[in-house]
Amino acid sequence: METSWCQVEIDPVENSDLLLNGVVDPQRFHELAVLLHRFGLRYSLELYDEDDGLVREIHA
Repeated sequence: METSWCQVEIDPVENSDLLLNGVVDPQRFHELAVLLHRFGLRYSLELYDEDDGLVREIHA
């Protein structure tokens, strides 16, 4: 899945959550969550900084 501000791969996982791996503009991180929510998907999003430190997470 790719837009001008997001490039992620969608990976299936056994517990029916959605796993996305990739790069998202930190300023638009919440927009990705809104989009996934509109599709009625269960997901967890984690945003990491360049030092691999967790900056933000959203679970739905």
